[in-house]
Parts: sequence; C-alpha cells; structure tokens
Amino acid sequence: MLKRNIIIFSIILFTFLLDLISKNYAINSLIINHSVTINSFLNLTLAFNYGAAFSFLSEAGGWQRWFFIIFSFIVILVIIYILYIEMDSQYIAYSFIIGGAAGNLYDRIFYGYVIDFIEFHYNSFYWPIFNIADIAISVGVILLLYSVFYNNEKRV
Repeated sequence: MLKRNIIIFSIILFTFLLDLISKNYAINSLIINHSVTINSFLNLTLAFNYGAAFSFLSEAGGWQRWFFIIFSFIVILVIIYILYIEMDSQYIAYSFIIGGAAGNLYDRIFYGYVIDFIEFHYNSFYWPIFNIADIAISVGVILLLYSVFYNNEKRV
C-alpha cells in the first residue's frame, strides 16, 4: 500500500511539475501564435485555450472558465475517491489523469486559460495545439482503455 501511494504521488507530482516547467518555458520563450519549427512534423506554437479540448466553448463569454474549474475539481476528487476505495484500481492510469488535470486546472485558476504550445502536423493537416498535461491525460485514458479491453485480468 505504501509503495502504491508513493507511485501515485510521484506520477502526479512529476506530471504536474513537468507540465508547469514546460508551460513556463513556452510563456517565456515563445511568441503567441508564432510557430517555431522543430522538424518536419513538430512546431512549438504558443496558444491560449479558453475552452476545453479542441477549444470547445472557447468563445462562450467567460462562464466556461468557472465551469471547467469546477468540473476539473470534481473529476480529480472522484478519481481520488476511486483510488481510496479500490485498492486494486488502475492507479497508474488514474495518476496520469490527475496530474494532467491538475496542470490544466492550475492554468485555469491562475491565468483564466490553458497554455498550449505543442503542435504536430503532417503536410497540411495540423493537430490542435496541446501541452504536457494533455499528453498525461491521454496516456491515462489509453491505459484505462487498454486495461478494460485487452488486459482485463491485470490492472495497470
């Protein structure tokens, strides 16, 4: 149990700090909406997302900030509750989700928007700009889906 809790705390803390440090770099080194080419498929492009994934509700007039703050708190609390009552839960997956949600929640509370800066593209197809917290949430969800569909016997 102690080892499990140390792993949970470490993943959450590492994810949160890596997200915070990378966003600090982006804010201090990049110009808003100006792309810095890294290679043929990756740019660093600073963007402020006032909405959710894919800028959902970004033009909603300001109320969405508080909605997403409350929603994020609820999601984090529900996952913490699941981790507390289910000792055999997919705690690694949940830890990535909490760490990522906490990173984006921090942005919403202190800035009013989420700082995004990673931009993948292939030829003229551009994936929406995202950040380390989004990657962590995606990794957590993928691990959960893997556990549900392919590895029902073993928990991640």
